[in-house]
Amino acid sequence: MPRVSVWILRVALIYLGVGFTFGAYMLANKGLNFDPGAWRLLFPHMELLLVGWTTQLIVGVAFWIMPRFSGSEKYGKVRLVWVSHALLNAGILTVVAGGWIGSNELILAGRAAELLAAVLFAIYIAPRVKPLGGQAAAQADQTE
Repeated sequence: MPRVSVWILRVALIYLGVGFTFGAYMLANKGLNFDPGAWRLLFPHMELLLVGWTTQLIVGVAFWIMPRFSGSEKYGKVRLVWVSHALLNAGILTVVAGGWIGSNELILAGRAAELLAAVLFAIYIAPRVKPLGGQAAAQADQTE
């Protein structure tokens, strides 16, 4: 597995652990009622699990599993994926911070960073998307 996929999946697992911990804390508080402010963790809990865990899991596996290029650089310009990964994580942390302190500007800035990360990853991965069956299938589609 390529190094960038390994790091993306490791970070996704960290978000999974933190998100589940927040969820467990809120669930325990619902039964025992020991912290009246526990529900402030709901927004970070959702962001960490939906964007942090799920999106990064998808990105890490997509990078690893999509068809590779032939030649010496079989994954292409990996630097773009590292930038996308950094932007996505900066966006997630900014959205969580904005939700925690109640700043719509921070949430908007974080969402913009997440969107830019998605666009950069799409730009990177688009050339690796190939029709099923290779060149013969592509030629058969063109003749129809």
